[in-house]
Amino acid sequence: MGRKNEGRVRMVHFALTREEYDILEKGWKKSIIIKLSEYIRRMLFEKPITFYTRNQSLDELMGELILLRRELNAIRTNLDEAVLRLHTQEHLPEVRRWLEEFECDQARLLSNVEDIKTKIYSIGTQWLQ
Repeated sequence: MGRKNEGRVRMVHFALTREEYDILEKGWKKSIIIKLSEYIRRMLFEKPITFYTRNQSLDELMGELILLRRELNAIRTNLDEAVLRLHTQEHLPEVRRWLEEFECDQARLLSNVEDIKTKIYSIGTQWLQ
């Protein structure tokens, strides 16, 4: 007779050293396989295993972009505080003129910062997949 939905009926038990298990677990966690037993079966019977891959240069870029985003946010906060302080001095004509020019420059800068943050978010979303 043919095989009728024959399930796994044999159990195999074996011991590994801590180092051997760590190597096994490290490989398993890099794969897309959910169960360790399935990972071991695929290795044992030389079946294909799909692994997650990371682009090292993209990882480094994301680290730099995250730091840049934090720095840009800090600069924005400092600029906002400086403008608030200057508004208390706007009764002086030269300060008022400088403040108007500064606010135009600040608006352009903040627009560029938002564009950069949007790009960082977009690249980060792709990076996490």
